[in-house]
This record gives sequence, structure tokens and C-alpha cells, in this order.
Amino acid sequence: MNRSIRKVAVLGSGIMGSRIACHFANIGVEVLLLDMVPRELSEAEAAKGLTLEHPAVRNRLVNQSFQQTLKASPAALYSPSFANRVKLGNFDDNLADIKGYDWVIEVIVERLDIKKGLFEKVDALRKPGTLVTSNTSGIPIHLMAEGRSDDFRKHFCGTHFFNPPRYLKLLEIIPTGETDPAVLDFLTHYGDLFLGKTTVLCKDTPGFIANRLGIYALIQTIRVAADMGLTVEEVDKLTGPVVGRPKSGTFRLSDVVGLDTTVHVANNLYASGEGTDESREGFALPAVMQQLYDQKWLGDKTGQGFYKKIKDEKGKSVILALDFASMEYKPTEKVKFATLEGTKAIAEVSKRFGVLLAGKDNAGEFYRKTFSDIFRYASFRIPEIADETYRIDQAITAGFGWQLGPFETWDAIGVSKMLQIMEAEGMKPAAWVYDMAAAGHNSFYKIEKGQRWYYDRSTKDYKKIPGQDSFVILSNLADKIVWKNAGANVYDLGDGILNLEFKSKMNTMGSEVIEGIQKSISLAEKDFRGLVIGNESVEAFSAGANLAMLFMFAIEQEFDEINMVIAQFQQTMMRARYSSIPVVTAPHTLALGGGTELNLHADKVVAHAETYMGLVEFGVGIIPAGGGTKEMALRCSDMYQAGDTELNILQTAFMNIAQAKVSTSAHDAKAMNYLQDKDQIVLNRSRLIAEAKQAAVELAENGYTQPKQRNDIKVQGKAGMALFMAGIAQMRLANYISDHDAKIANKLAYVINGGDLSYAQQVSEQYLLDLEREAFLSLCGERKTLERMQGLLNGGKPPRN
Repeated sequence: MNRSIRKVAVLGSGIMGSRIACHFANIGVEVLLLDMVPRELSEAEAAKGLTLEHPAVRNRLVNQSFQQTLKASPAALYSPSFANRVKLGNFDDNLADIKGYDWVIEVIVERLDIKKGLFEKVDALRKPGTLVTSNTSGIPIHLMAEGRSDDFRKHFCGTHFFNPPRYLKLLEIIPTGETDPAVLDFLTHYGDLFLGKTTVLCKDTPGFIANRLGIYALIQTIRVAADMGLTVEEVDKLTGPVVGRPKSGTFRLSDVVGLDTTVHVANNLYASGEGTDESREGFALPAVMQQLYDQKWLGDKTGQGFYKKIKDEKGKSVILALDFASMEYKPTEKVKFATLEGTKAIAEVSKRFGVLLAGKDNAGEFYRKTFSDIFRYASFRIPEIADETYRIDQAITAGFGWQLGPFETWDAIGVSKMLQIMEAEGMKPAAWVYDMAAAGHNSFYKIEKGQRWYYDRSTKDYKKIPGQDSFVILSNLADKIVWKNAGANVYDLGDGILNLEFKSKMNTMGSEVIEGIQKSISLAEKDFRGLVIGNESVEAFSAGANLAMLFMFAIEQEFDEINMVIAQFQQTMMRARYSSIPVVTAPHTLALGGGTELNLHADKVVAHAETYMGLVEFGVGIIPAGGGTKEMALRCSDMYQAGDTELNILQTAFMNIAQAKVSTSAHDAKAMNYLQDKDQIVLNRSRLIAEAKQAAVELAENGYTQPKQRNDIKVQGKAGMALFMAGIAQMRLANYISDHDAKIANKLAYVINGGDLSYAQQVSEQYLLDLEREAFLSLCGERKTLERMQGLLNGGKPPRN
């Protein structure tokens, strides 16, 4: 069957339902979002004289839920305009409309009887072949399908999204014994390609995979912390980025998710684990969790949980942390462990674990206890919840934002070494792990010929992880590096395409990265036919130029050095634009300052949907000078049409730079003119480099011709400059900006309008690049610019001096 998804109905408009609806709207699908009809009027409705039959009353619940979602932060939609793709209604008046929809997703209250009652109605209304899935996180999938028609059961399964659906990659797919395998194949592919998800096939077991492991790890972490007398702040530091997990850590994450949600899932897992889970008691709530739950200190939703935010006597926000011993709140304290200090120089997460587990302080003990327990528990879940290690690791990394799953972390430590640590802690994993080690297999994974293999307990040998052919995974291609230096690697991706990977901290663009860009283009021009610039960093595509180096030159007043560095940076950007081979960039996460400028000069940008782009130099007292200001003037010039008020178009670009505005998504970057119609947006981050490679191949095969530098950029000259400067002066008089803000803005206005020209005329790219560089140099000589740079480099926000 050639199935496509054009229209999706979401039943239930709560936090998850509304956000799932928004994510389908993000990809262009028409969505119907339904909820219940209220049983009684609100006070406001009664005051207006409305009745229960009034449309506004009947849709009140769905309207309120959807509006709350649209106001929520982080945003559920890539662009506010996408809200128009969601139609709102209620179960009584609009449920019959599902007959015209391709996929019906249930996201209502977690009660089996209510779900079954709704599915009975859906079964009677849906057309044959319509997909029906449940987003339940705790109810067995097969129970919900009982009593339904054969066609319903054939097209029914669980599709468990993680909240928030736009940002968390995991989509667990849970079949029943009657689900058509073709449906599973379709959903797996659709979730990957269209929804941008890591789709993991799960067994219909309690908590499926991610919650089963993730909630166990969370509760055990809290239990160990309480036993060891660790503070809330200490645990969040230990369970954050240092081990490749979200910066929220354990307790902050619990406050964001809501303790009631965690308790609900934990209680379900405890109840369902009787007789089937050897570690069932691990889901019993620690005393502190039970006490918080009883007192309704549930986290952000109630204003306090493990943390509490208050205003001090000066009206400043202060974060307090819970003291387990007294159950009272105290000011947060800075955390420092000798063990963590020993990892500061280790950039790769996988290489930190040896230091962390060898620690002689409380940090080391904490890691030995918690790692031993989660590894032990994960080993016993095979084959109960999954037959393969990689499914467990995929679910945990995609659902909880860990860089490495349990078995990947175990590999990074060393299987035999970890076994010794576990036994010293009084814990032993499942027998199959000992069998694996005894057979001489020293890892759960291995890489051969660019492909990743996993140890299979049933065959006692390695098998290739399926589905890799659609992806380019740089970490698997160490044998394909054709050139490297301290800040960059160049890989041969095959088909005549190279890939340049940045390797500096936050992928900032210092001398090694600039050398890498130049070298990769030279290699591609000589022996290949295209270049991709992309990386697999979880932090940033590139956070921009190396500010520390620039600050060092500026503080020493080495203006010749700064001029040379900026000129080289400009030449490198221009070479990317005007090379003889196509250059395709693959940005994701942060692409700021110079990172944005590189994308502005690519032949094509293949951007992940979650790409946050911006020319942010203004914040540290300078203007974009790697071709960024020039390129925005050029793009505005190309937009001008007869009858346009050209200064309005240019002013938008000027304000984006002057406000250091960063896009909230790749779609937003397109609205800001940082991405263009020729560029491509990819939902699945894992596919990004593969899609960029394909774009480079297509450009080459379609007869790529080296472009010529432009000399037809229309600039506004004095007329535009006068208008912008008048606006800047008014903002200064109104105290919206400082004197130094005004100085930077005037420099920016001068450059983007083409300088001191008496009338609007056409200029060359090099003319604008020279203006950029001159303005940049002059601002580097300003004391207040240096103060801003220093403020950022010291880990804070630049002062608005």
C-alpha cells in the first residue's frame, strides 16, 4: 500500500496532545485537535450570558489548551504562522470528521476504560486502513485494542512521543501481536524521515524502554544522593554535561518535568513489576520524593520542588535549593569536586569516565555506585524489553538527551574494568555479559568499514546495526580522514565529496579551523567535486570566531594583526563562495557570528530544523566583518523590486544585526533572510550530513560553474545612513540604548548603506568588505568594546556599557 500522511487527528489537547499537534503542523500536515465539551459554564461565560451550546463554550477546553501551548517557552512551533495548520474542535461535534484523516493519535487521560470507550467510537467512524495509535506511557498497548475490529487492530499500535515533541528525538513504536508489520515499517520510516525522530521499536512491556531505564536511573540517583548526604546542587553538577547529559541535571530536570509525572510512572512500574522485575524495589519512592509529593512541591508547576525561586529584598531573583535533612530551602552554593576538576581539559565525554570513576572523593564514589546499578539493571532488561543493546541506548539518548546510553558508556569505561567496579560495589550484571567477556569480546559495539556492529546475546556474535545506510556518521569514519590538524578533520565521504569537520571548543573559528576551510577547498578543487562543511557536535555547528584571540590582540593594540586576521577570515568566506567546486554547509544547534557568515557564503545550506542562526557581534561591541554585513546588504539588494520602499527592507536586516537577534528555528532563519529558498531544512539531525552530501553531488552533477564576484550591490548611501542614524539618536535620547550601543549602530549603518556615498548606487563586494574591516578595527580600539569582550570571556554576559 502506498501510504501517505496528509491529515492527522489528535484526540486530547493537554500538554502532550497540543504539542504533538504542533509538531505535525511544523512539517506541513493538516491537524485536527479535539477535546471534551465542558459540563458547566465558567464564571466568565456565565457573566456573558452564554449557554453550554455556544460554540465558544463547547470548544473552551481545546482553545485554552492550544493557546497555552502557543505561549509556552520553548516554542512548540517553528514559526507562529504554522498555528493556522491546526483546526480545533470537540469530541461531540467533530469526532466524525476523522473519517477524512490518515492517522488518529489518542492522547487522553491515562485510564484504560476511558481510552477503550473513545477507541470504540473511533473504530465506528474511521475509514478502513486509517492508522490509530496511542501515546500512552503506562498502559499495555494490547489491552486498548481488545474488542476492536480486525482492521482497527491491524492498524493499531503505540506511538510514544517524548515531551516536548519538537525537541526530544525519541519516538517509541509499540506493536501488539496483531499489528501489521507493514504499518510498523511505515511508522518507523515516517518518524525518522518526516518527524525527525529516532524511532525505536519496543516490546509491550511496562514503561517500554526509555522510561523503564530512565526513571530507574533517576530514582536510584536520588536514593544514592540521600544516602551519601549529597546536596541537590552537587548531584545536578555530577549528572549534567560532565557525563554528557543535559545541563539541567537530575533534580532540575525533575522540577521541569513535574514530580507528579515521575511519581505516577514510578508507581506504575512498581505495581507492574511484581514477579517480572528482579529490581522492582528500585521503583519504590525514596522518602524525600514521597514527602515532596505529599506536600505538593511538584516543581515548576507549583513554584517549588527540589528548587525554589524567590525575590530577595532588592527584588532580584534568587534560586534556593532543598536541604534533604531539614526539608527547608537554602541559597544554592557553588559546587566543586577534585574529580571534576581533573576532567576540565578532556573535551570528549567518552574519555572522562576513567577519571570520574577513579575519583577518591564523593564524586568518584557517587559515579561508582550509580553507574554500577544502572549498568546492572540495563543488562537484565535484555531480552525482556529489547533484544538488542542498541535499542536501549537509542531510546535513552533520544528520550533523555544523554550523549551516550548505558552500554555505550560501559564501553567507554571498558567492559572488564567496569565488571571489577560493579563487583566491588556488590553488584553483578546478567550472565550474558560474563559470557561475552569470557568469549574474548571486549565491547558491546565495534566499528568495521564505517559501519557500527553490536554484540548479539542470542548468537554470541556481532551483528550490524540496521538502518545505517541512510546516514553519514563521521565518528565511524576514522579511516577516511585525508587531512587533519588540531582544529579540523577532512573526511572522504565517497562519490567525490569531502567533509570538513570542526574540532575546536564550541567549534569556534580560530587559525586551525580557517586553515581547515582553506585546505579542504584546495583538496576538493584538486581531486574531488564537492565539499560539505558539517559536524556531529551536540553543542554548536560553530559559535563564531575565536573571541579570546581577538581580545588578546585588541588589548595589546596589535591592530595590524587584527587587520590581517579579519582580512584572512573575509578571504576564507569569499573562497567558500567562489571556489570552483560546490560548498554545502550543514548547520545545526548554534551557528552564531562567523558560523552564520560561513553559511551565508555557501552554495547551499542544508540546515537542521533546530538551527539557531544570528549575526551576534553587536553584543560584544563590534559588527559582523567576515562578510556578514556585506552579505545582508547584498541580499537586500537582490530583494528590491520596482515600487519597493527599499530602506524598509534594509532596515529589517540592520535591526536583526543591531539587536543581535538569533533565529528560533531554521524556518525563522529563513524569515530573517539568513536562509534562502534554495536552501534545505532537514528534520532528522542524524540525516543532516548525508543530505548535505547528496546536495553537493547534485550541484556537481548539474554542471556547477564557478561564480563571479558581484559588483552590482545596490546601497543607499547618505540617504539611508541619515535615516538610520536619526533613529539611533532617538533611541539614545529615549535611553533605550547606551552611548556605546549608538556608536556601534552608527558604524553598522555606515557599512550596510555603503558608506559616505552622495546617492544610491551599485558597489562591489570587496568595497563593502573593506568598509566592514575598517569599522571592525576602529571598534576594537574602544575601551567599552574590550569590556564587553572580557565580560563574555569571563563566562558572564557582556555589560551594556
